[in-house]
Amino acid sequence: MTDGSISAFTLLKNLYSVCLLIFSVVIVMGLIFSGQTKIASEVNPWVAFIVIWAALLWLSMVEGGQGALVGLAPINFDLYKDTHPKTYMSTKIAHVGDNLDRYLLGRQFMVLFIVFSTNMAGAPLPNSQLWGFPDWVITIFLGTGIAMILMTNMIGQLNTQVNAAHCMLDYINSYFAVFTFYVAMAIEFSGLLHSSYVIQIIVGLMAGKNIESNEPPRSGFVLLFFWLRCLASIAILFFCLAVTIEALFAGQTTMWEGVPNGLAVVLFFVLMSVVGLLEGMQIAFFAVTKLRESERGSGVFAKRTCELLFRGDGHNLPGFMIGRQITVTLNFFVIARVTSLNIVPGKGENVFGVSDAMQEFFNTGLLGALITTILASIAWQLVASAFPIAFLSNPIVYVFLVLALLLEGTGVCNGAWVLAAIHKQIAGYQRDEVYIGTAEERAQRNMEDKPVAAGAGHIFKLPGFVDMPEALEALMLNDPTVAEFIRKISQHSELEMVEEESRL
Repeated sequence: MTDGSISAFTLLKNLYSVCLLIFSVVIVMGLIFSGQTKIASEVNPWVAFIVIWAALLWLSMVEGGQGALVGLAPINFDLYKDTHPKTYMSTKIAHVGDNLDRYLLGRQFMVLFIVFSTNMAGAPLPNSQLWGFPDWVITIFLGTGIAMILMTNMIGQLNTQVNAAHCMLDYINSYFAVFTFYVAMAIEFSGLLHSSYVIQIIVGLMAGKNIESNEPPRSGFVLLFFWLRCLASIAILFFCLAVTIEALFAGQTTMWEGVPNGLAVVLFFVLMSVVGLLEGMQIAFFAVTKLRESERGSGVFAKRTCELLFRGDGHNLPGFMIGRQITVTLNFFVIARVTSLNIVPGKGENVFGVSDAMQEFFNTGLLGALITTILASIAWQLVASAFPIAFLSNPIVYVFLVLALLLEGTGVCNGAWVLAAIHKQIAGYQRDEVYIGTAEERAQRNMEDKPVAAGAGHIFKLPGFVDMPEALEALMLNDPTVAEFIRKISQHSELEMVEEESRL
């Protein structure tokens, strides 16, 4: 296939993806202004309109901000604190001690909260109809939630990740980014997610590894306050589970009509497992990218997974990240529908007989967001960070890798690149090298990049859209000494993890 035909094919995928996005936006807005979504019907269509667009805008900063803050962690502050003062306002806090881990924890809940909010604002009510569209159109775009998924992926997630991967300094150089960062830090400080730290400690003990920290051990009041928040978080998590499972068995959620209550409970845990698997996969892939081929495990599926992941020019890795993002978002929306309570307060049907005000709070879907954040996201990521090779030896991981690559290959979300190009042009973003130079140039100025803690207990994710320069790829393929040098200077090398995995 010639380069011209590849470009033409890519252009075709971009075009049909943008058309799908425009159609999805139009029909979701049609649902909202015809009062056929939860917020539009119970509050006001204009409120639903504001909520969904505000949520997507915020999600774009949450997703892009994560890539920027993680990517800037090794960079010396002095290189950009004068040119990008607002970026420095976030990084001077995020890159001290263990604050980056804290931010990532709070940020994970923000993603789920925002997705659940968009679901309430834009997802169709049962038996919704619009403008005389045939049933098959209603089923595909509204019944399955495809319209909402395409909107969320392309507008709120993928396009922002593309720009933030290459323009980290410019992307978070705003007060909006600073505000988003501090909200994530406040969520972590509240203790709502501290049960994740208990899981982190347990995983570390299981792996026989110490959780690396950039701070001294907790003691005195700090230690007491930490464990009090852990206990409170565990209690809240179990209460959320109890409420959600009780509502599922009673058929009091927004689950699709006709699904038996017992099956709804099973579906809930299956979807949580799928999300967890996909979340853990990116952490495990992050770990194995820093290992030699001989160090990536001896299991059949571990080898097959790594061979597929790193095949050819390495484009399968970012390809997986795109397909994974689509699949995870799909599951988030389904989980939101499965776990959001649909009980009218004041009719004596409140879960566990709680007050009407408390039942109204339950109906927001926040309970499902909290459960999903801890049990379907963070817990699996922590396990994968400690046991990456064992994780990849699971045959289901290989199956989901293939599915993610097939989904990405359809080009259904290629419109995100079009949006990213438009956004970059309007915002005037420039690549980070314009401001701080390349890694080699920074080293020559005695401002080389700093190592960042990774491995067991850390949930740093793959830099999904940063491609290695083609010239460097060719040099690595032709000169093994160059490949070895690149491997050695990798900041996140965790070569000892293979020895630990061999004890399992």
